[in-house]
Parts: sequence; C-alpha cells; structure tokens
Amino acid sequence: MKKFDENYKILNAMYEDEYFPDFLTDKLKAAIEDLISFLETGEKDLEKIQIKFDEMTVMINDLEEEFEQNDSELETVAREAIAETIEYILNWFEIDIDIEDALRERDW
Repeated sequence: MKKFDENYKILNAMYEDEYFPDFLTDKLKAAIEDLISFLETGEKDLEKIQIKFDEMTVMINDLEEEFEQNDSELETVAREAIAETIEYILNWFEIDIDIEDALRERDW
C-alpha cells in the first residue's frame, strides 16, 4: 500500500490567499484527505475509486454556500487549486481516471 506524498501541500494556493478562510480551506482539505486515506488502502477498483471521488466532490459542493457566507467563493484560484491537487493524487496513486471524470459531480 502506497502512502501519499507527505511533502505535497494540499490546496497550497488557497492557504496562501487571504480571500479563502483557512477554516473553510481546512474543511476542503479534510474531504481530500479522506479520499487519500481511502486510496492508501491500495484499492484498485476504478468504480469504487470513482464513487469516493464523487463523494469528495459533493462534500466540496456542500461547502460552497459556507464560503459565500464568509465573503469568499470557490472561484478560479480555488478551482485550480482543487484540480491541481486531484491531478497530483491521480498521478501519485497511478489511477487511470481523467481529471474531468474524477470531478464530474462538481458545481463550481
């Protein structure tokens, strides 16, 4: 079972931008870390993996209103930071799922 790259900074661009409240970025990061924990089990079934990506994406969708309530939103910087992180995860774990499919449930 492969462990995730401990040196990779998840959502780094969002943490560096004051527009995104850290406590909300932490919630996004937690959803991504839950996905990573699942992938670290060594699961290789692409259907099961896609379900976990869908669950993570829906969790992120559900945070959109909370970002707006805190004078922020999941806009370009956030979308790019999320996509960059997901692409890194796909490559790290050698998962043969396209980034668009991995994030197919997104509303942002």
